[in-house]
Amino acid sequence: MGVKQSFFLALKSLATSKMRALLTMLGIIIGVAAVIIIISLGDGMQKLMSDSFDELGANLIQVTVQSSGSSREVDTDDMYDLVEKNPKYLTAVSPYITVSSASARTPGNTFTPYSVVGVSEDYDEIRALTVEQGRFLQYVDVLRSQKVCVIGSYISKEYYNGNALGKTIGLSGYNYTIVGILSESAESRKSSADDVIIIPYTNAQQLNSALSSDTAGAGAGGMSFSMDNYMFSGTSKDTATASRGIIETFLDKVYGEDGNYMVVTSAEMLDMMNTMMDTMMVVLVAIAGISLLVGGISIMNIMLVSVSERTREIGIRKSLGAKRRDIRGQFIIEAGTTSAIGGLIGIVLGIVLAKLAGTLIDGMMSSGSTEFTAVVSLGAIAVAFGVSVGVGILFGYLPANKAAKLNPIDALRYE
Repeated sequence: MGVKQSFFLALKSLATSKMRALLTMLGIIIGVAAVIIIISLGDGMQKLMSDSFDELGANLIQVTVQSSGSSREVDTDDMYDLVEKNPKYLTAVSPYITVSSASARTPGNTFTPYSVVGVSEDYDEIRALTVEQGRFLQYVDVLRSQKVCVIGSYISKEYYNGNALGKTIGLSGYNYTIVGILSESAESRKSSADDVIIIPYTNAQQLNSALSSDTAGAGAGGMSFSMDNYMFSGTSKDTATASRGIIETFLDKVYGEDGNYMVVTSAEMLDMMNTMMDTMMVVLVAIAGISLLVGGISIMNIMLVSVSERTREIGIRKSLGAKRRDIRGQFIIEAGTTSAIGGLIGIVLGIVLAKLAGTLIDGMMSSGSTEFTAVVSLGAIAVAFGVSVGVGILFGYLPANKAAKLNPIDALRYE
């Protein structure tokens, strides 16, 4: 009996007991679908992170310094001097100060923005921001701590009907004049990159000092610590490593090699995120593989039942000259066909559910201008299908081998 004939016999056998065949395939279907969903969502997340970091800037270098109030400290002027002394590697720097627990007030509304940050006049260049209306912060705004701000498109549309330029907005008890509105980058959704207020970093320092003095009370006599964040822009992606080295060398001279600071490029952050994602993907795929194992055991169990039910058929075929390899091949093909059909159903189900999950996740995620989509790769489909067929053949071998070793006389006597 040829492979083609064995294949059609396997299809006929499955067609005669559809419910049993479906239950046999269930483990394979669930396992393959789970693998497709996990890999697709994981690839989609990695693509989202890559797009987000491209949007952030390939030349971006983020520096975090923990200040302890000692004499060995760096300040903003030191960072500006560092940029001026290394024009071949660094183009701009901006402090980045987050104003925590800041509330905003517009006529008739009080709300908490997704982000209130203090930066310098170079921040728009570093982050490649586009101002749709008005202007960005200027040097004089930072120098004089002028109460001006740039807002995201969501705040402008939601609270000013798109006509926010020149209006005032209350921020933790102080009125700020809106001098610029950023271009839409995240569909003007709440809690996104469009739900932001940008003020001079000198103002942000004052706001944080006021907020901390209101809540400090305790801790008198102890040493205070604060985190200073800076964003540098390198001259190019190729010089990012050298730029990082220059900043680290400077900080080493001030704090020593054991200083509490961190210098990370955007490429390094992306690599770290991808490494964590890869590790998580391996764990999740391994968990999903348990369903394939259960599916394989189910196939083996049904095939053993099938061998018992067709013992006389096996005896007749052997008495007519069928060899062991013919019997073994027939049952292996039947097991492989069962798992292959289950794998195909699982692939279709996995693609549909992955796309649906990607749409739901994108709807829940509202930060950034990039969209989340599940990435269904041909490689993932091929691997999932290959594994499903392999599981069927592997777990179908034992029943097939048992059928091949049956004594034809005993098989013909079997009732």
